[in-house]
Amino acid sequence: MGSRDPSDSLVVCEVDPELKEKLRKFRFRKETDNAAIIMKVDKDRQMVVLEEEFQNISPDELKMELPERQPRFVVYSYKYVHDDGRVSYPLCFIFSSPVGCKPEQQMMYAGSKNRLVQTAELTKVFEIRTTDDLTEAWLQEKLAFFR
Repeated sequence: MGSRDPSDSLVVCEVDPELKEKLRKFRFRKETDNAAIIMKVDKDRQMVVLEEEFQNISPDELKMELPERQPRFVVYSYKYVHDDGRVSYPLCFIFSSPVGCKPEQQMMYAGSKNRLVQTAELTKVFEIRTTDDLTEAWLQEKLAFFR
């Protein structure tokens, strides 16, 4: 019995050119509110595409926009107030990968995550297993590691 490398079967989806452009603009946005881009995998085109965009959205509001049984990718521009009072606007990549979603869907997202992160040039990459995990406290705790 030879063990097969499961990563062989991973589908890596391309990033939709329009989405690439949107992510590029999003990185250089000047606004100071929280904003999010929610992306999904278009199974038929094997492509990561824009699902929705939000301005002025809190982590708790963002959580309500994520499907509970399907994976999603999120790029979130978050107004982060540091302990010393400084304010920064980190771009966070959040991979929402809920327990109970279809394995093949899970694999497509898992396989495409790194390419998307590279395309968007993001360094703060987090994963949640249930949408309930996405809270302000959770995000601040995660961001505290990036001094």
